[in-house]
Amino acid sequence: MALRIDGRRDDGLRPVSFQRNFTRYAEGSVLASFGDTRVLCTATVEEKVPPFLRGTGRGWVTAEYAMLPRSTSVRVSRSTSRGGPDGRSTEIQRLVGRSLRACVDMEALGERTVILDCDVLQADGGTRTAAVSGGFVALFDALRALRAKGIFSVLPLRFFLSAVSVGKVGGSPLLDLCYAEDSAAEVDMNVVMNHRGEYVEIQGTGEGSVFTSGDLSALLFLAAKGTLEIIGLQKEALGIEDGETALS
Repeated sequence: MALRIDGRRDDGLRPVSFQRNFTRYAEGSVLASFGDTRVLCTATVEEKVPPFLRGTGRGWVTAEYAMLPRSTSVRVSRSTSRGGPDGRSTEIQRLVGRSLRACVDMEALGERTVILDCDVLQADGGTRTAAVSGGFVALFDALRALRAKGIFSVLPLRFFLSAVSVGKVGGSPLLDLCYAEDSAAEVDMNVVMNHRGEYVEIQGTGEGSVFTSGDLSALLFLAAKGTLEIIGLQKEALGIEDGETALS
């Protein structure tokens, strides 16, 4: 098997790390690193919910996403100078918000909101999947902060969650694409999964060609392998204690 441009095997992740407590003030913060991609994820807890949830006893989780000005080889304009987030940023923050809402028991969370801000410091492919995976770690720590206040004894989580990119490049299925691979991919997918191997979301498109059911199966097999490995790294970074969650 020929090695990829950065020396990995086809089914290998880039070096992945989650540096917790990266900022001082947020209830949860983590610098998520996937190779040369760096995404700062911070979680803020607010004691209020959107109007449509008031009086329901249910909480809310939402997200915002942005590329910082020199996160890429050329300067990206700030959203404030553009009059608001662009279509890509809006689509990605909706993906992050949907994914993280799926793993939280909103009734147990109560009428409060957790906001995940995902800011790309450096981009080399897979920024949205890094935002989901890092956002989960920041969310976990924010829920720990609420537990420390006695709001609940067991974290209101339904499952562990991570995301990874996969793609078909030069005819081969690859895991966790860097930018050079992503820009050359015939098929590009982003997959969000839980620790039980169940799908939360799949985004896939034939960038340069159509793809077959066999291609899809191969890519989803790689995604399952990658997301489980990432969840293992999340758990290691979080140092999860016995009885902290009701998850097995």
